[in-house]
Amino acid sequence: MIAKLKSLKYHQGFMKYFKNTSWLFAEKILRIVVSLFVGIWVARYLGPEQFGLFSYAQSFVGLFTAFATLGLDGIVVRELVKDESRRDELIGTAFWLKLIGAFAVLIILAIAIHFTSNDSYTNSLVFIIASATIFQSFNVVDFYFQSKVLSKYVVYANVTSLFITSLIKVTLILNEAPLIAFAWVVLFDSFVLAVGLMCLFLKNSTFRIRNLTFKKETAISLLKDSWPLIFGLIGVSIYSRIDQIMIKEMLDSVAVGYYSVAVRLTEIWLFITTALTTTFFPAIVNAKKQDEALYLDRIQNLYNLLTKISITLSILMMLFSDFIIQLLFGVDYIRSSEILNVYVWSLVFVFLSNGSWSYYLNENLETLASIRLIYGGIANIILNMYLIKEIGVVGAAYSTLISYAIASYFFNSFYRKTRILFKIQTMSFINIIKFNKWLKFT
Repeated sequence: MIAKLKSLKYHQGFMKYFKNTSWLFAEKILRIVVSLFVGIWVARYLGPEQFGLFSYAQSFVGLFTAFATLGLDGIVVRELVKDESRRDELIGTAFWLKLIGAFAVLIILAIAIHFTSNDSYTNSLVFIIASATIFQSFNVVDFYFQSKVLSKYVVYANVTSLFITSLIKVTLILNEAPLIAFAWVVLFDSFVLAVGLMCLFLKNSTFRIRNLTFKKETAISLLKDSWPLIFGLIGVSIYSRIDQIMIKEMLDSVAVGYYSVAVRLTEIWLFITTALTTTFFPAIVNAKKQDEALYLDRIQNLYNLLTKISITLSILMMLFSDFIIQLLFGVDYIRSSEILNVYVWSLVFVFLSNGSWSYYLNENLETLASIRLIYGGIANIILNMYLIKEIGVVGAAYSTLISYAIASYFFNSFYRKTRILFKIQTMSFINIIKFNKWLKFT
């Protein structure tokens, strides 16, 4: 075993992906440390009510961000891996599509707020945060770095924006700034990241601003593949964001504050699945072109790792939830502990869901991928209407857990084309006790 691990040091393909993953992990771990310190300070400063209102505004915007991303991320990366010569037209067209989508989000929000009980102050928070989607259009350059397995440049930009905005948040707290100032920081953070990504992209590629053109044929082709994913992302937004919106409408912003702490303590671990699936997606795409057995084996190995990590994290977080919340957020947020004990298990199914995209995209099953997420979103709404009313804010945690399980796991058993994925996922649960099974991307 040791000899095999040592041999991987000289395996060019393995080291390429290992270094890329290391960059992503290092950045995400740094982000967790800094964000925890600053984020906890912000939560303590604002208190459950204002922190809940801030989280509500972010969730409300999050409901509509699917129209800004347009489901293009994985599609563009896939096309760049297949044919790098199309880089300029793919990135340029994706940028303009995302920019149009960002303005569409603002228009939709202007209509949606009329169906809420929000006051003018809450709506101001919503629109300031939503404006960040305009600058997120520049994140298309990240697709290029993903396709080339060069995440270190993305890390440079992320770390720069992280430190700048963190310093600003600390300054706001020390000067007892109002809640709306923190909303402006969200917008500014998006701007700083956009500038950083573009500067690094222009410096480390032959791309030039004049190449940022819109090609109609490419746009049609991309949207043809991504439109099912848009509905899927809407489904994701619903079952990951609707709970906080419904909690505020059915309970109050204080309850949203308690719930938000549980959500954020769970979401800090999502960097693991993001880093792994992003790094190994090109390897899975290439395996699909080489050999079907190798292709399925790589997906299985990825699932084995994701399942082991997610279950381990869920157990640890549940066992130490009281201690973690009191230590980090203080006794004002102790009610978040009960919520966290349930919500943290959604990690398992989120990891499974993220791992599924490699299969869905390679098999051109974007429509099914979207349908499953829509089912999950509908299930979450229905469950929330009953469980929040019956058992309060913890009911939203149960609703999210069940809806994630439906969308990410059980759904795959009902369709012929996805039953192989259901078997792979089930096997990853079985392999949880087999320590000789681990990730093998060779």
